[in-house]
Amino acid sequence: MWRLAILVLAAASILYAADSGESLFRNHCAPCHGADGTGGRGPNLTAARLLRAPDDAALSAVITLGIPGTQMPGTRMTAEENRELVAYVRGLHRAQTGRVEGNRENGERLFRGKGNCVQCHTASGRGGQLGPDLSDIGTKRGPEFLRTALLDPEKAVTDTFTSYRRVIFMPDNFLQVHVVTKDGAQIAGTRVNEDSFTIQVRDFGGRLHSFRKDELRELQKDWGKSPMPSYRGVFSDAELADVVAYLVSLQGAQ
Repeated sequence: MWRLAILVLAAASILYAADSGESLFRNHCAPCHGADGTGGRGPNLTAARLLRAPDDAALSAVITLGIPGTQMPGTRMTAEENRELVAYVRGLHRAQTGRVEGNRENGERLFRGKGNCVQCHTASGRGGQLGPDLSDIGTKRGPEFLRTALLDPEKAVTDTFTSYRRVIFMPDNFLQVHVVTKDGAQIAGTRVNEDSFTIQVRDFGGRLHSFRKDELRELQKDWGKSPMPSYRGVFSDAELADVVAYLVSLQGAQ
């Protein structure tokens, strides 16, 4: 009888920890990382490899201290709550495994062929530079976010680049701009880099320009806008699933 009681208590403890971890995640993490952890304003936490948290100790530190220069804040938790949240986040990858439908080999063919995505995006070292490099997009964004980005690109513009931040990272740094020089020349493209005095812009033809801000007549920043076209009606549902499967598989250097 006492053995049964111990087993019941152990099972109850495991269930409590899981419930507690889920509750902590829902309250502290889901608003940015999505209810299922597949990403939104924040990166995808279901990826097999978290770039800033390769092990439990690093993940615990990120939860406690946040990430300076980003919108990831530190969180005040007890040591036990921290452990429960770390365990829950680690379990998100196991829960997500196998849920991505689609043929990623065909998805790559569509990405490089019919969709001509490589005109703007690099993947696995090949492609254009106008849009963000997608070589490790699978570690940053989940399937639903990527599907939204393909169908309604501006809905996928994250809050982290709808306003200026001093420290910015791609793809958060991706911003559409329109420049008018003092002699009236107009250049539209995407911001490559910016500081207090200068801005570098890659125009939609792929050419790189550098300007001093005090030499510009106008600098318009189209926060929340995207030059990326919608692929609604371009890809069938099955093709869209294949492209998403391919993008999810892009995990960068292993």
